[in-house]
Amino acid sequence: MQPIHNFVAGQFVPPAGGEGRYIDCTDPATQSVYAQVPDSTAADVERAVAAAKQAFPAWSATPAAERSRLLLRLADLIERDLEPLARAESIDSGKPISLARAVDIPRAASNFRFFATAILHAQSEAHDTDGRAL
Repeated sequence: MQPIHNFVAGQFVPPAGGEGRYIDCTDPATQSVYAQVPDSTAADVERAVAAAKQAFPAWSATPAAERSRLLLRLADLIERDLEPLARAESIDSGKPISLARAVDIPRAASNFRFFATAILHAQSEAHDTDGRAL
């Protein structure tokens, strides 16, 4: 079984600290280990935060319409891969696959669609209060 790595700065990387440490993921239904995930440390968090800070200027300068398009594409990919994602969620959490298929994975896609459309709306510090105040 190959371990799952952290995703930092557009790349999958093992946890910091040389050999890296991993935590077994156990299927609640069978008690079998099906994956290993990083036992990340403060150094891993610092690396991810530094990468996010470095990426922020370019992302925030990206036009809202392009950011929206990318988030909608991600929602499309989640929907396309609903079945394997639902299987993975079911194994990871122990919940029925029917629930993961009907609720969890569609909700993830819906969340990306929500934020993809939210970034297209104008922002203001003023709020309409039905003519009572501004």
